[in-house]
Amino acid sequence: MTAVVRPRRFVEPSALPGFGPALGFTMVYLSFFLLLPLAALVLRPWEHGFGHVWSVITERRTLDALKLSFGAAFLAACLNAVFGTIVAWVLVRYDFPGKRLLDAFVDLPFALPTAVAGIALATIYAPTGMIGALLDPYHIQIAYTPLGVMVALVFVGFPFVVRAIQPVLEDLHVEVEEAAATLGASRLRTIALVVFPAILPALLTGFSLSMARAVGEYGSVIFIAGNIQNVSEIAPLLIIMHLEEFDYAGAAAIGLVMLLISAVTLFALNGVQALVARRGLR
Repeated sequence: MTAVVRPRRFVEPSALPGFGPALGFTMVYLSFFLLLPLAALVLRPWEHGFGHVWSVITERRTLDALKLSFGAAFLAACLNAVFGTIVAWVLVRYDFPGKRLLDAFVDLPFALPTAVAGIALATIYAPTGMIGALLDPYHIQIAYTPLGVMVALVFVGFPFVVRAIQPVLEDLHVEVEEAAATLGASRLRTIALVVFPAILPALLTGFSLSMARAVGEYGSVIFIAGNIQNVSEIAPLLIIMHLEEFDYAGAAAIGLVMLLISAVTLFALNGVQALVARRGLR
């Protein structure tokens, strides 16, 4: 009796029905709200030719703005990675009065309008503000400088790191650390060899989200930055200026450069995260 050979399917049958409609809805949704806007951003800069795009993206003002936006976002994400991990550790491992209130405060940047956050930060860190007045005698100025930009980006990106690490620490039972201690490991060695490898993928995720949020931030930065050309001017502000001048191609050119740099950065971070996850499974 001849056996019937069936062609292999690219998608194995699932016990859950509705794969076709769900996939179709997903593709339509992504096309309208993600792929089409990205395609428009890629095509719009070239309406005045390559020369116009090149002149916009190589202008010193644009390069300085891009350097500040991505440099401050990277430094802010690094700070959030360190202090966000500490805050997540405190919220998970310790019980103390006001813990729930502190946990709620972590989400404040999500709920607070960015313009309100920018005004508050500018008021506090201005030379006449609560913190700025204390630093002014030492000739340290935060508001209206690149340092002020980084402070605002730390504020908006902080919750992403805490919320990414917190569930992982909750699943990492204290017994694992106690077992390492009973085997003679010091506290520092336990954190380095037991805790840190477990939270590293989540830490990279929080770092990526924090940096991605900070790169395109506008509302909370605009008030504290001072917007001094070639000093504290961010790339999103430069895009707004091109739009106000009806230079839509120039604005799209800067946006395209930001998109490419962000995509390369995120792909690199995702690659590192995947490599860490594979090594963790071995």
